[in-house]
This record gives sequence, structure tokens and C-alpha cells, in this order.
Amino acid sequence: MLTARTEGRYIKKSPDVRTFFKDLATWYLELPEVKAKRSYSRDQRSVRLLLPHFGDRLLKDITPATVEGYKQKRLADTNYKGTTTKPATVNREMACLKTIFSKAVKNGKAERNPTYGVKLLKENNVRDRVLSSEEYDNLLTHCLPYLKPIMKLAYFTGMRLGEILGLTWGQVDLKEGFIKLISEDCKTNEGRLVPLNQELLDLFKATPRGLPVVPIFLRDGKPITSIREAFQSARLKAGIDGFNFHDMRHTFINNRRLEGHDYFRIMAASGHKTMSVFKRYNTVSREELKALVGVKTDTMDIYMDTYPKSATKKGQALGA
Repeated sequence: MLTARTEGRYIKKSPDVRTFFKDLATWYLELPEVKAKRSYSRDQRSVRLLLPHFGDRLLKDITPATVEGYKQKRLADTNYKGTTTKPATVNREMACLKTIFSKAVKNGKAERNPTYGVKLLKENNVRDRVLSSEEYDNLLTHCLPYLKPIMKLAYFTGMRLGEILGLTWGQVDLKEGFIKLISEDCKTNEGRLVPLNQELLDLFKATPRGLPVVPIFLRDGKPITSIREAFQSARLKAGIDGFNFHDMRHTFINNRRLEGHDYFRIMAASGHKTMSVFKRYNTVSREELKALVGVKTDTMDIYMDTYPKSATKKGQALGA
């Protein structure tokens, strides 16, 4: 945009003095490579949270101090669970902000990146929450009909939510008893086979099958893109505290360990690439530790029964 003329030369006005962040964010979300991301819905959520703080600011008015102020403000905000926002959540928003400005500079939409030098927060991502079989059954009874098969698939396969919601009929091989995930479907960019137990085989057989490219999980004829509200509603009605959807993956891995399967088979099914990350999903209870020295407690059998007994029958356990 040519806005001024000095001694016969035109001077181009900096995009930083004429572009509002809300316009930059809209441009970013419309980029084809951004729309193609598996985490696109997360980017959309992050932008919605960034806009109240940055939206009406010109790019020139956004400084590292402004970004740092946003980070500290978000840490003090209360989330939908009624607790303060976790560092990991703030970091996802910060990562989105950094990416927006990085792409903007690269494409000539901005001259500088004000997030440069702003450090992410330290996270403590280690969780040790697993769902008992009683909690699982109780949770299912409070799930809406469209949510129940999603919960069952998560519980019996340990698949990530994005992998589940993006699942199409062409990926389900009922004859061989596998879900076939290609590299584009997985966080690690490596495809894998996910074994199906009898309960899941029956579930898929009872569901009207669509064309290979048709998504499996629909609501009112449309692909399901989010289950956050439905999951939280079911969790609260079931009276289950301190549990999020990703803990279903934690539960699956821990259950398979308690069934006696070796780590390599479990990792092949769950899609973990490194043992260090995989081990974070395994919770060894106090009762298990006491059993090492021959002390058996009344709660030992209860802890070991974190998966339905029906799933341990011959040929039904995943990885069997």
C-alpha cells in the first residue's frame, strides 16, 4: 500500500501500523495449511481466547510486555471446571500466538514477532488418574447416546480423541478386527493397527455402515467435532472428580499392564514411540508395591479390577 511520497519516491506503510490483530488472526485461520492441521479446532479455541486481549490492538502496540501480561492474566482466570487455568492450557494459547506472528512475518503481514523471547510456562503433565470399572459403567449411564460409542472406543483402545472423531468407515476392518490408522491420522505421524475386542466389533456391526470416506461418529447427520460439554456433563452427573477424556488413554494402558501384556504390544496399540513417555501413563498403586513383599490388602483386588471382567475372557482382551 503506497501512502506517502518523499522526493519522488513512494514509501510503503508498515503493516504493523495499519493491521489489527483480529484481522491477522482471521487471515491465519483461513490459511489452507492451518485448516489442514489436526489441531485446527484447538487453534480456533486459542484465537477466541486471544481476541479479547489482543483483538483491537494494532500490531505495533503488541509488545513482549503485552504478551507477558496476557500470560499472567490467563493463569489467574477461572476455567470451566471452576479452577485456575493450567500452565499447559496457557502454553497452548501462547504457542498459537507465536505461530500466528511467525507466519505473519514470513508472509509479509507483520514486520516483527513480539512473542520472541517470551518463555513458555513450566508444566507438570504427569497424571495418575485411572477409571475403575464401576466408574466407567456409571459414566456410560450418564452419557448421551452419541457419546457412548466414543467413550467405549477410548476405553478399550486408548485412541486419542482426535483419532476417534476423525475415524472413517474405510479405516475399520471388521473381518481382521482392526482399526487402521495412517500417518496423517496420528500425532506421531506414524500409522498403526488398533485391535478391536468383541464388544467393539459388535458395536461397529450394529452401526449402519457408510461409504469408506464417511465419518463414523455423527450427530444429527453431521461429523462430531467436539464432545467437551457432553463429556463434562456426564462426568459431573456421574460424580467423577479429577478425570478428563485423555485419562481414558491412561486407563487403557494401565488396564492392559494389569492384564499382563508386555509393554511392546501395548505401545504398538497405543502409538507411543518412546518408553519415557509411555511410562508416564502407568500408575503403580501402593497395594501393588505392598504385594512385592507379600502383603495383600483388602483394596488390592479392587484396584486390579479396573477393567470389566467380560473383557478378560479368552479372545476378548485387547492384545490377546
